[in-house]
Amino acid sequence: MGLKILWTSPYLPWPTVGGNKVRQYQLLRGLAEQGHRVTLLVQSKTPLEESSQAALAPLVERLIVLNRRPRKHLLTLAAALLAPYPVVVSVNGLSRALRAAMTQLLAEPWDAVHVEHSYGLQSLLGILQSRRQPFALTEHNVESSLTASTTYHPRLPVMLLPHLRRYDGWRYRRWERRALRAPTRLIAVTPEDARRLSAIAGRSVDVIANGVDPRCFADVKPNFGSGRLLFVGNFEYPPNAAAVEWAIEEIMPLIWERIPMTRIAICGHAMPPAWRARWRDPRIEWRGFVADLAGEQRNSAILLAPLNAGGGSKLKVLEAMAAGLAVVSTPEGVSGLSVRDGREYREGRTAEELAARVTELLPDAGRLAALGDSARAYVQRSHDWRQLTAELVQIYLGMPKRD
Repeated sequence: MGLKILWTSPYLPWPTVGGNKVRQYQLLRGLAEQGHRVTLLVQSKTPLEESSQAALAPLVERLIVLNRRPRKHLLTLAAALLAPYPVVVSVNGLSRALRAAMTQLLAEPWDAVHVEHSYGLQSLLGILQSRRQPFALTEHNVESSLTASTTYHPRLPVMLLPHLRRYDGWRYRRWERRALRAPTRLIAVTPEDARRLSAIAGRSVDVIANGVDPRCFADVKPNFGSGRLLFVGNFEYPPNAAAVEWAIEEIMPLIWERIPMTRIAICGHAMPPAWRARWRDPRIEWRGFVADLAGEQRNSAILLAPLNAGGGSKLKVLEAMAAGLAVVSTPEGVSGLSVRDGREYREGRTAEELAARVTELLPDAGRLAALGDSARAYVQRSHDWRQLTAELVQIYLGMPKRD
């Protein structure tokens, strides 16, 4: 008989418009396929739509969706200035409804309780500790490093941003030490993040990597003669927006000097409308959110991933590799992956190096195909969601039961 699991998240895992949502959706799907019974407790900034209900219903036994207050709610703005919690924790926490729902749910016995993100823990932590409920916490990034960076811009009034940059990093580091020490098992997405989280919390950290479903990409064959680059990202995540700006302003002009007809397609959720007006070059295809990336992958030769910030491992890179696309990336773009420059991808650290890697590869379909084949084999071997789900279940089985 499968495990009875309570899973909590600060957002709905559908639609899968970002890597964090893809990860949760695929792990929940894997748990359902393996016969486990999941209750999903979500605090969402958007109402539950019929499409999300239909997508999640086969994965969970119960779906409980609570409305999250707006970011510009008076309580959130006051907390941003005065509370001991960092802004993103106040935005997702300080919720009586969430605390009440968890209190009611913990009246039931659970084989495993799973919390996503330290910034989603604030309203839950007190009741979990008072009930002596063992739980697992997954941290997708080292959040304090994002909070303190200039690319971390919560959608709050501009006048608050200087305050956030000076003060919020300190508050998140303070919260992080408390939050990361609280769970029974702490889970990171990459070995590097695990080392950093372990240093912060002074404890061991498990790793459940990001993955793909190789079955979904088995039939994708990239067009290595297309002269087309692909970028994919969720633009609510600031490092993705920064990567596009770097690509268009600095990397693509160098590529166009050498191969003028190179095209680049920019795909992703929450694309800023101003980009189309700012960069009108017809060689840039502003695709926006694309529900099924297989068509974009089939019409492209290279995935360009010029990221310079963020942790975790990038699902867009794994999916491109699973589709057999050649990947040109910064080290940050392939963080958390056991790949080698020249074998599964090509690396560049500067605009000049990235442009050189692209222009070396584009005319050579054979090299592109060999790179893509090696990347696809790596993903099939090391990043199948089915195996990763089984590893997560083993973590659950290793946790003690509630007294």
